[in-house]
Amino acid sequence: MPDLLIELFSEEIPARMQGRAREDLKKLVTDGLVEAGLTYDSAGAFSTPRRLVLSITGLTAESRPMREERKGPKTDAPAAAIDGFLRATGLTLDQLEARDEKKGQTYYAVVEKPGRKAAEIVAEVLDRTIRSFPWPKSMRWGTGSLRWVRPLHSILCLLSDEGGAEVVPLTVDGIVAGNSTGGHRFMAPARFSVTGFDDYAAKLRRAFVMLDSAEREAHIWNDAQNQAFARGLEVVPDAGLLTEVAGLVEWPVVLLGAIGEAFLGLPPEVLQTSMREHQKFFSVKNPKTGRIEGFVTVANRETADHGATILKGNLKVLSARLSDAKFFWENDLREAKTGMAAWEDGLKAVTFHNKLGSQSDRIARIAALAREIAPLVGAEADQAERAAKLAKLDLRSAMVGEFPELQGTMGRYYALEAGEPEAIANAARDHYAPLGPSDAVPSDPVSVAVALADKIDTLTGFWAIDEKPTGSKDPFALRRAALGVIRLVLGNGVRVGLSEQAIKPAIEPVVISGKLSTWEPEERDATIVDGLLSFFHDRLKVFLKDQGIRHDVIDACLAMPGNDDLTLLVKRAEALQTFLKTEDGTNLLQGFKRANNILTQAETKDGVEYSFGADPKFAETDAERALFSALDAGEAAIKPAMAQEDFAAAMAAMSRLRAPIDAFFTAVQVNSDNQIVRRNRLNLLHRIRALVAQVADLTKVEG
Repeated sequence: MPDLLIELFSEEIPARMQGRAREDLKKLVTDGLVEAGLTYDSAGAFSTPRRLVLSITGLTAESRPMREERKGPKTDAPAAAIDGFLRATGLTLDQLEARDEKKGQTYYAVVEKPGRKAAEIVAEVLDRTIRSFPWPKSMRWGTGSLRWVRPLHSILCLLSDEGGAEVVPLTVDGIVAGNSTGGHRFMAPARFSVTGFDDYAAKLRRAFVMLDSAEREAHIWNDAQNQAFARGLEVVPDAGLLTEVAGLVEWPVVLLGAIGEAFLGLPPEVLQTSMREHQKFFSVKNPKTGRIEGFVTVANRETADHGATILKGNLKVLSARLSDAKFFWENDLREAKTGMAAWEDGLKAVTFHNKLGSQSDRIARIAALAREIAPLVGAEADQAERAAKLAKLDLRSAMVGEFPELQGTMGRYYALEAGEPEAIANAARDHYAPLGPSDAVPSDPVSVAVALADKIDTLTGFWAIDEKPTGSKDPFALRRAALGVIRLVLGNGVRVGLSEQAIKPAIEPVVISGKLSTWEPEERDATIVDGLLSFFHDRLKVFLKDQGIRHDVIDACLAMPGNDDLTLLVKRAEALQTFLKTEDGTNLLQGFKRANNILTQAETKDGVEYSFGADPKFAETDAERALFSALDAGEAAIKPAMAQEDFAAAMAAMSRLRAPIDAFFTAVQVNSDNQIVRRNRLNLLHRIRALVAQVADLTKVEG
């Protein structure tokens, strides 16, 4: 069974595209081979800036012969139908078989496909893969028609086994497949031939090419850490940058440099962002002071002076970049000391959305809403309002204009420079959070109030102008905003009724500042509140599903009153899920469903509701009398437990109903011939349903 080696050698592939390209190459080729009748043992894809590589082991030498039968039209079908079948199969009429069936004779096409050599199939699959490769962006060059991410120079395509290696005959747009490749562009540019993957990988390393991107990442990170440790410093982790840099070099050479003394006073976030965005440098900090004092750059070659010239050139460019950052920083600090009035005025001219007013309008709305929310999260109302008014002013700063990703972070520095309390300054930094699932959730009350107000204003505003997410489209990141609200509420145990205490107070300011068309206030409020609450519930289901809570358990709790209090809702769902995992919970669920089904059928049949009048004096059996007693005890325990929101205690009281309900259904026939007894028993079933319904709507639970 031969092994297959493919290399597509080109000009530099953008680092951000390499990971996806590896997976696409592997999938397109292996899927194509399997579809054509070949099997294989394993496949691995690799990339460097100048090459995509696929290695497949244990490939079958040829595909098996195939016999395919296709049923066609009846022999007396219209000529057009028969002609269409012939075109589809590529056969002539005399090659079809006429077979007798119940409804008459039917044509069958029997197509014999002989086995094909692996080389023939590989050539066909690779040609198709190259011509249809799904690059995010591609180009044409010269006079050819082939499109590739960058000009494609050569194709290596080898099938090898114990008997040797053969080049797969393939020509794509004038590029003839061969058995040779090139090494490092500068350190070993000469081409060399290979006989298989092991030979290929070994010769590449001798030619200063580290094929595996994971190996390059590990080499860069370990070498950077070792060099920093030797100087008493630490490299700041940055997984995204590490992956990107590993995609920029074939032979990584790690160099550690020092930042000029004039720039060490810049905030660490500024230094990190400037170096990462402009020059792909890692930041190196002093663990004793927390200051960023150095940088790590990764060269693509070894030099006689051990990188001294490279470091000197990089430091020259870095100094110019950091001089700009220092200029922005010093100018912004002067503005902050005067109260940031110019920034505040500037935001009046910045449109947030043409139907929702300016950024200044939005800040006013968020400040008012933050004041409303503040008591609910334990924040001081004046501080929450002040923090909201300052939180977005850094959008007009020079530093954020240069590095938008620093918005909020710089706002904290400027607020502190303006003499604001730390809680207000921290809110400027934290009010955007959480942005992603891995982001920390703010816990300071002022930050929580402003963060909630920011996200709820966004959601309410876009709901008011009917700009809701549709399908996979969410241009205003409203799903992220809703998840942010959920995580802020649950992460801080906030008890807030979203409908009345958060969404409704946000509606009128949105309508006024957005100058929206007239709309009946009651209808408007109900539409927005109901729509947004449903949206929150949908996002909560996704969030809780990731936490392991079943969707039907969530539905059972959503059906209960107070479902806009997310903290209460989740507390109820967690208790219910825990209860349903027990034997008592499972059996009680079955007993409840049986009681509910019998009661529902009887009410439908009789056209009445059996919801009053169950009396123990009409009980005929000990099982009935025991159930009456159990329900009395259950009501006495469940009602105060629910009042105290002690769902665990309520569930424990419910579990004690399991045995009496089981015994009742074992000993008693509900639909007695005696109508008084029947009615009494149906009313007793209603008591079961009503008692359980205080805790959760178990009709929503599956099973």
